[in-house]
Amino acid sequence: MADIVLNVEVREGTGTGAARAARRDGSVPGVLYGGPLGPVAISVRKNEFRKALYSGKLLGHLVTLKHDGKNQPVIAKDIQFHPVSDEPVHFDLYRVDEHQLIKIAVPVHFKNEELSPGMKAGGALNVNLHEVQLEVPADSIPEELVVDLTGLEMGAVIHTSDLKLPKGAKVSKHDSELPIASINISSAAKSEAADEAAAAPAEGASEG
Repeated sequence: MADIVLNVEVREGTGTGAARAARRDGSVPGVLYGGPLGPVAISVRKNEFRKALYSGKLLGHLVTLKHDGKNQPVIAKDIQFHPVSDEPVHFDLYRVDEHQLIKIAVPVHFKNEELSPGMKAGGALNVNLHEVQLEVPADSIPEELVVDLTGLEMGAVIHTSDLKLPKGAKVSKHDSELPIASINISSAAKSEAADEAAAAPAEGASEG
């Protein structure tokens, strides 16, 4: 079973009016998609939804939907927030099988910058992909993909093939053709080198 369990109620209507009524009743409205059953309007009590949301294990993760004593594995794919209060106002869930391959974007994080000779020499980490699209079993979706910069020199290029992926996961074709990041000489270091190069002839001329 997934870490998060959402107790849902089926809503009687669809559309803006029904969603507003659910919010007035202290719930967050949503829609359950996918599978042969078609879309179903649902809602979750606001406090329960907020608790699940702020656990960090709701969006993009396998979630257990509970209704009428029955459990259904789902993926939370989209959550909309109020532009002023930042409160959740709507969500979309998708029915899945626990081992079904899911296409989902997973954030990329970098660690051990201080152990990279290239970074210590004044290099800058240029990030091309802040998240990577994976095809991964629904019950194996990672919270993040971590890139270890230990030992990387100036000019190093990090590819998706360098990532440690869960069993059965692969990078989507589009992202697999792109580098994740590279370590290049920083703008400040370039400027400093240019200043030094410009100053060198002048110093030589004064000595003559």
